[in-house]
This record gives sequence, C-alpha cells and structure tokens, in this order.
Amino acid sequence: MKLQLALDRMTIANAIELTKKVEDSIDWVEVGTSLIKEYGMKSVKELKQAFPNKVIVADIKTIDNARYEFEMAFKAGADVATVMGVSPIVTIEVCLEVANRYNKLVMVDLLNTSEEQVRELRKYNQAIFCAHVSKDEQEEAGAQNLGTKNGSLLTDGSLQLAAAGGITMDSLESLRKTLNPAVVIVGSAITKASNPSEAAGKFKQAIQMGE
Repeated sequence: MKLQLALDRMTIANAIELTKKVEDSIDWVEVGTSLIKEYGMKSVKELKQAFPNKVIVADIKTIDNARYEFEMAFKAGADVATVMGVSPIVTIEVCLEVANRYNKLVMVDLLNTSEEQVRELRKYNQAIFCAHVSKDEQEEAGAQNLGTKNGSLLTDGSLQLAAAGGITMDSLESLRKTLNPAVVIVGSAITKASNPSEAAGKFKQAIQMGE
C-alpha cells in the first residue's frame, strides 16, 4: 500500500516546505486540484523539480478536453493524472492513450459514478480507480462511505484501487478491510496536523504493519 500526500489550499512554496517535512514517510505526492486551479501547471512542474524521485499525481479531474489537459500535465512532470469516471467514454480512452504514449498512469476518480458506470469502466484495468468521498460530502454531510458505495464492484482483486476522502488513522484499518487499496490518499490528517512529520510517520508505520 502506497501513501499519497494530498496537497490542497496552500501556496506552492508551502506545499514544497510541507512535503520536505514528510518525504521520508510518503510515496506519492498529489498536486491537488486547488493548487492547479490557482497556480496552473507551474505547481506540478515545481513539485516534480523539488521531488524528482517521488511519483507526482496531478489531480486535474479532467472531464473533457482530455488530450490537451493530459499532455499538459505530463509535460509538466506529472507521473499520474486524474480523470473523472463520469466523463464520456471517449474521454477516458483518450486519457489512457495519452498516458500510454508518455509511459504514465491514469487515475479514474469514481466520485458520483453509478454502478452502471463503474461496470463499464472496469474494462480499463490498466488505470487506477479511486474511491472518493468529496470534500463537500465530508464537510457538509459528514459522509464516510468509502468502503460501501460500489464496493462489491471494486473489491474482487482485478482492479488497482486508491481511496481518498477524509481518511484518518482511525479509519485506516476499516478501509483496509473493506477496499484494501493499493494507494491510500491522505490530506488534512497530515497537512493540518500539529506535527505533519509525526503524523505521516504514523500512517506509514500503520501501513507497513498491515502488510
């Protein structure tokens, strides 16, 4: 299980500074959607330059204009880019084609996808599929249903899974039992901790103990 650090709602400089504090404990670095919206591909480029040996995830949440957006992300240094699972199938296929050409990876964000859509997406098993509880659901509704929505369609072992959305140390073990993702994406439980380095270390230790 890889630990992906989600960096959102901060400056590029703060993102780099925070990542330096936790880099020994994390595997993947996510340049969050808010960073990319505020600073553009400069955020992806600077994070990759600062951490060339880390997998950099550009959370661009593409839903259209896939070729342009994915080429832009990969040229900036991203190793993984995200596309929304509710996108038209042609968009998903373009993302995969571009990623294959650049020898990069696609992460399909399953936020708000139906069972029917997930069934159709399963054939693209070269992608990583991200079970995702949105920020609005976390903040407004207190939702914590990562392991339930579409769970039976995701846990047969044939898909590469990631999980995101308000993950804490307390929820990590239940998440392992329900989805057992290959990538666990943690944001505020590390970035807003009083001691981010210590928090990241605890996540990494818990992940390693469960393997």
